[in-house]
Amino acid sequence: MWIAPAARGLGVGRRLLGELERTAGEAGVVVLRLETNRALSEAIALYKRSGYAEVKAFNAEPTPTIGSKKRLGRNRKLGECNNRD
Repeated sequence: MWIAPAARGLGVGRRLLGELERTAGEAGVVVLRLETNRALSEAIALYKRSGYAEVKAFNAEPTPTIGSKKRLGRNRKLGECNNRD
């Protein structure tokens, strides 16, 4: 997905990710897992800045992917979030 140059830097991705986390947390999700293509460096950087840990991709898609996950809620220490969560 390509972003229009005029939309870059407006924080839309950060706000969408925040809303996803809020909604997931309200639904009782404890660990949120995301996956993206390795070519999408901006998405990967956003996830890292937002506290996501890189994990092995968890989908069998043919394109190179990267997995990320984050523990939601009050107890969000990354050390407590492992691949078995």
